[in-house]
Amino acid sequence: MEGVLSGAKKEKHTWKFAAHFHAGRYGWKASALACKRVKEAVKEIQAVSGAEPSLAAEGTIKFMERVNPAFMHVDGSSGALGAAIARAVKELAPIIAQAQVDEKTRTKWLDRLWEAYQGDGMCLIEDLGDHCGDLFRGPDSLRE
Repeated sequence: MEGVLSGAKKEKHTWKFAAHFHAGRYGWKASALACKRVKEAVKEIQAVSGAEPSLAAEGTIKFMERVNPAFMHVDGSSGALGAAIARAVKELAPIIAQAQVDEKTRTKWLDRLWEAYQGDGMCLIEDLGDHCGDLFRGPDSLRE
């Protein structure tokens, strides 16, 4: 079936989590809800990763780009939100690294991730830095 559809134009995927990740969406007391949304996003991306790894990588990048703007007003003093996002980064970063894409696409992804990382004023996705080597090298780095 895949071969039959290869010439057809793919429909744009709509990530459900994206509807919950808008700038300023969560207020000061929304830590529990924010944690729930992070877990939902991870599950959604992981569900896609087996069948469509590059689409899941795109979803992961979208997640990373939206984390700081969405949660910038949430009280993170309990550490729950930071821990949930750190787990998400740990689970999702390999999805980007494992995706088989051309160098141009990977470069665009890395540029987007760098922008998200630089714009992360609350250091929510700071653990992404721990995965830079794998992200730059791509799937070959995970076979070593």
